[in-house]
Amino acid sequence: MDAEQTDHLKAYGFIYRLLEREESGAQWLINYRGGSFMVTHSKLHLEQLVAKGIQSVIISDSDIALLKKQIESPNSNMEWAELNKVAKIALYSPKSASPWDDAVSLALTYAEIPFATIYDEEILDGQLTKYDWVHLHHEDFTGQMGKMYTQREQLWYKKQILEDEMMAKKHGFAKISLMKSQIAQTVKTYIEAGGYLFAMCNATDTFDIALAAQNIDIIDAFYDKDPVQNEANQLMDFRKTLAFTNFTLFTNPRINEFSTIDSSPNYQPRSISEENDFFELTEFSAKIDLIPSMLTQNHESVIHGYMGQTTGFDKSKIKPSITILAENESLNEAKYLYGNLGKGFFSFLGGHDPEDYQHFVNEEHTDLMLHKNSPGYRLILNNVLFPSAKKKKQKT
Repeated sequence: MDAEQTDHLKAYGFIYRLLEREESGAQWLINYRGGSFMVTHSKLHLEQLVAKGIQSVIISDSDIALLKKQIESPNSNMEWAELNKVAKIALYSPKSASPWDDAVSLALTYAEIPFATIYDEEILDGQLTKYDWVHLHHEDFTGQMGKMYTQREQLWYKKQILEDEMMAKKHGFAKISLMKSQIAQTVKTYIEAGGYLFAMCNATDTFDIALAAQNIDIIDAFYDKDPVQNEANQLMDFRKTLAFTNFTLFTNPRINEFSTIDSSPNYQPRSISEENDFFELTEFSAKIDLIPSMLTQNHESVIHGYMGQTTGFDKSKIKPSITILAENESLNEAKYLYGNLGKGFFSFLGGHDPEDYQHFVNEEHTDLMLHKNSPGYRLILNNVLFPSAKKKKQKT
């Protein structure tokens, strides 16, 4: 999985499907040649790898023994983890599909990893526990429709409003924002019970805003027909959030930004040019910090940045308990975060599409056939496999 790999993204799909259909597992060689995978050799496996255009090498038993000795040496920053199951995956997405694309659905589809699509009704009906891994992308959990004020006359926007209003009414909620608040609370409970959550773009900050604003009206009358509650910012309870704290809300509906969490607010130009926009993955001790190490496996350590409704996270607004997986130090911006809650885990990745610097509504979707080796998309797929892994037991 280093620079010699011909299709990094398909490799994740191969491993997922192998685990899905076989009792025998695979090994994830953390920090070895870009986070390579090792599977039992067979003619069928080789034929499948060749058919998918995935680069592989065959090594002998003696080579494996030397490799394991190298990895297990206390002087190496490497580790090997067993992959022995697959996570059942759900993507949270409206049925009236938005006219822009979800990078995770693109990644899973290209890698040929199966997933279900769920939305508010399935969560309110208690179906969330059927899944091990849930993804949130650009959905807005505050009930402000992404604060896309300029899109209010577009057909897709009206369809989304209608769908959400009908769902809120069906389940006894007076407003969309109250339903979305309940969704956020339910997902938080799911994590605490042992679920895995991966979120991108403005699903990251709006999720935490919804948690902190429980029972507080932070929505302008433009969206819910009644005014923002007095001193709403002072009433926010940051003890309820997953990752962010001490942020200030933007309640003006004409400002396309939710709070001071976003390090690159949408109401002003990004403070760095596209050609100079990069973030760097944090290096962890593979033997001590196995989960952060798995989440950052890559063939590149410095990755080109990309924007979104929430591009990155102001480091001063991140809780001390959160692990920063990637950042742009020059901007004091975290791009990628990880944390745990109860028995479960969550990770947040800023930006909308790792291979489209500034994606606009109605633009063509990214063709991953042109980005088979995308380091940004690898970060997404690391999250898909990480629930499958456990540290290999050491010999005594």
